[in-house]
Amino acid sequence: MKYSILVSLVLLLSVAFAKEQDRSINEAKFVLIGGIEQWITINGNDRSKPIILFIHGGPGSTMSQYSNSMYKGWENDFVLVNWDQRGAGRTYGRNVPEKSNETYWIENPLTVDQMTLDGIELAQYLAQYLDQDKIILLGTSWGSILGTKMALSKPELFTAYVGHAQFVNFSENIDFAYHTVNQLAKNANDTSAVKILKHLGPPPYDSAKNYGQLLRIVKDYERSNSTPAPTTWFELDPEYDNETDSKHRYDGDDYSFVHFVGHGKLGIKSMVRDINFNKTGISIKIPIYLVQGENDILTASDVNKPFFDKIVAPDKAYFLVPNAGHGHNPSIVAKQFEIVQNLVSAK
Repeated sequence: MKYSILVSLVLLLSVAFAKEQDRSINEAKFVLIGGIEQWITINGNDRSKPIILFIHGGPGSTMSQYSNSMYKGWENDFVLVNWDQRGAGRTYGRNVPEKSNETYWIENPLTVDQMTLDGIELAQYLAQYLDQDKIILLGTSWGSILGTKMALSKPELFTAYVGHAQFVNFSENIDFAYHTVNQLAKNANDTSAVKILKHLGPPPYDSAKNYGQLLRIVKDYERSNSTPAPTTWFELDPEYDNETDSKHRYDGDDYSFVHFVGHGKLGIKSMVRDINFNKTGISIKIPIYLVQGENDILTASDVNKPFFDKIVAPDKAYFLVPNAGHGHNPSIVAKQFEIVQNLVSAK
C-alpha cells in the first residue's frame, strides 16, 4: 500500500513538473522583422504571463548577452524579451557583409522611422506568438526615443510605456549636458576635463568623435555621483563570450552611434536630429511612467520633467531616484519592477 502511494505521488509530481515545463519559455532565435533577420531572446517561467519588451539603449548597447542578470527573478511574473535592434549585436552580425567599411555605413543608414516599424512588427509578432493582446514597453536612454515613438505610433499594442533616462530633444539634452558638466569640471578644478570641453565648445558637433569625448566626461561625472550597478549584471553568458559576437557588438555599437549623432565627413546625418517630443509626444494614449536618476546629466530631470508635466495620458507618474545617474543600478531596477507589478495588479 505504501509503495503504491509513493508511486502515485511520484507520478503526480512528474505530471506537475511536466506541466510547469510546458508553460515555461526559453528561446533565443532570429525572426524576420523589417525584411531582415533580427535576434531576440524570450524567457519566462510561464508563457501566459505579461510580456515585457526591453528596448535597449546605445543605440547598439544590446542586453541579450547578459542573460537577464539585471532582471533576474522577473521571469517568475513576466515573459522577458530582449531584442538586438537593427544595427546592433547579433542582428548587425547577421546582416552585415563579411568585410564592411565606411561605405556600408553610408549606404545603409539607420533611421528612427525604420526602427520604429521594426519594433512595432516585433510587438505584433510577440503578441501573436504568445497569444496575448498587449505588451509592456520598457525603454532606456536611446531606447526611450524608440519606445516613445512605438507607443505614439501603435498605442493599441501596448499596456503601458515605462521610460528610463528619457530623452526629449537630443539637441536640448546634449546642450544641457555640456553646460552642466563644464560647470562641474570647473568647480572641481578638473583641468583635464575643462581643457577638453573648451576645445570641443558647445554642441552641436560635426563629428561623432567629439560627441564621444563629451559623453565620456559626462559618464565620469555621473559615475562619481551615483551608486553603481553590480558587476555581475554585465557578465557575459558563455554563449556570447566569443570573438565573433564580441566583434559584432563592438562594430554594431560604432555603426549605430555614428548614425545616432551624425558624422559630417561621411555625410551621415543624426537620425535623432528632428526628434522633439515637446512637439510630438505630449498626447499619449496609454499610461506612461518615467524613472529618472536624480544625478543623470545626459537626460536630466531639468529637461524631461517639464516635458512630463505637459503630457496628457490615461495615467502617468514620474519617479526621481536618488543616488542614480543615467544608467541602471539596483534602485532604478527596483522602481521599474514596482511599476510593472502595479500594472499587473491593477488588471
